[in-house]
Amino acid sequence: MFKIKKIYLPIVFTASLLSISCGDSKDKLEKEIENVPMEVTFERFDKEFYESKMEDFSQVKAKYPYLFPDGVSDQAWLSKKQDTLFAELYNEVMLQYKELGTLPEDLTNLFKHIKYYFPKESDHKKVITVISEVDVSAKAIYADTLALISLDTYLGEPHRFYKGFPEYTRITFEKSQILPDMAESFIIQKMPAIQNRTFLDAMIEKGKILYAKEMLLPNVAKENIISYSKDQLEWSKANESQVWRYFVDNQLFFDTDSKLITRFIDPSPFSKFYLEIDNESPGRIGTWVGWQIVRSFMENNNVTLQELLNTNAKELFEKSKYKPKK
Repeated sequence: MFKIKKIYLPIVFTASLLSISCGDSKDKLEKEIENVPMEVTFERFDKEFYESKMEDFSQVKAKYPYLFPDGVSDQAWLSKKQDTLFAELYNEVMLQYKELGTLPEDLTNLFKHIKYYFPKESDHKKVITVISEVDVSAKAIYADTLALISLDTYLGEPHRFYKGFPEYTRITFEKSQILPDMAESFIIQKMPAIQNRTFLDAMIEKGKILYAKEMLLPNVAKENIISYSKDQLEWSKANESQVWRYFVDNQLFFDTDSKLITRFIDPSPFSKFYLEIDNESPGRIGTWVGWQIVRSFMENNNVTLQELLNTNAKELFEKSKYKPKK
């Protein structure tokens, strides 16, 4: 059943023309987005905090009041500066992020895309880099005119700081996940609460997020959009129709069993069909299928990105005309 197939399609002239036409349209859109006014500044709180002298602490606190929550004493912050583990975190961050490289340019491009698709968003953004002591709940945060990035959560999959995390989650610590995480932080804020709790609802919700990330980050590799390896992405493509058939045959779409979320939506080492294929499959395969349904919906309906996020899952599913690739 779930056997990967390599299909080689003949090259035809009409397909080439279609590809060129689509490419021209995308180029025109990207040039339009490139001209969207956007003022972005970058500040290294991580560096300023750690390298500032004790007597300058009050100045740093006054500059970044929103990073110093009530209830945490100044002495606790000053002690942190002298903590050996925090010093190790800072040194590792500096090894990889002494300079931010293309990150400022890439983030500015993301914010321009956000402004283009969501015109009410601010055209001013301050990006602040921090060290969160590997707080995975706050890796990248989009908040109105502010954006926060915890650089210590993007030191690379094999880094020793992440050895205590499940292996299947470590891909999320790659530098390539900064932009998708920032985009997702924004998108989630625009998503309405799910009204129903069927398996289809969960699939479509995740599919909407992935599709929106894809639109906001057109130059980011698809495997990074979904936090898959290239092999996991290829498996999903090759086995799309078989996965779909499994969902259909087992009448899962309108099932409210929460175990389906654990089996096919939540992060996991593999999806759980309870078949021999399980160990070969990537986790979150329901999320992947949801993405393909949303893609099909957008191809077959004249809908804006904002309208997509507010479309009911059942309506979206029915209007998607989705047919898995064989």
